Amino acid sequence: MDETQLRLDGNAAAGILREVFVHDLSAARGACAACGTIAPLGSQHLYMYPLSPGAVLRCTTCQEVLMVLVHAGGRYRLGLRGLTWLEILDSVEAAAEP
Repeated sequence: MDETQLRLDGNAAAGILREVFVHDLSAARGACAACGTIAPLGSQHLYMYPLSPGAVLRCTTCQEVLMVLVHAGGRYRLGLRGLTWLEILDSVEAAAEP
């Protein structure tokens, strides 16, 4: 099978992205791209001013930016430049495990 037969428009990712971003991300683990520390997002340092349109999440080990989230102008913008990977536990499958 040719690669072009498997390629879809990016809009096709909407379904799987909707599945991922309904989960509580505070328990999600991520790896800091700067120092390699692996930790839950909920244990990182959040910087957010009252009435600000966004927030910055920083690594507790090296203080590098992990994530930037802005909600303004009727849209969200999410930057994950400081994460090598993000692991989100599927609560349904986790509950089924012994």
